[in-house]
Amino acid sequence: MTDAAAIATRYISLWNESDSQCRKARLTELWSENGTYLDPLMQGHGHDQILDLIEGVHRQFPGFRFALVGQPDGYGNQVRFSWQLGPEGGDGPIKGTDFATLENGRLATVTGFLDQVPTVA
Repeated sequence: MTDAAAIATRYISLWNESDSQCRKARLTELWSENGTYLDPLMQGHGHDQILDLIEGVHRQFPGFRFALVGQPDGYGNQVRFSWQLGPEGGDGPIKGTDFATLENGRLATVTGFLDQVPTVA
């Protein structure tokens, strides 16, 4: 049985990690070596590219934090969870839902959907 809440919590913690060495260690533990990430704005394959994506989000949204929204769900090797990105403790202006596939207990693929993105004036 998949512990969806634990996996989603570790995933969000990885994206929030500000120390690059700790972030790399968390990614290595959580993701398979050939893992892939894909959403409408970015994609990456393997640890180095996924780390680059996470670092890019830190640069683009300094001070913002990811937080889980609702209860993660999963069965077999599949996990689904929703999140928000914004100032800590507030309602995040960016929201999304991610679907993950696990391989040997580690993330093999994550496909993200953007549910709410602010419009640019």
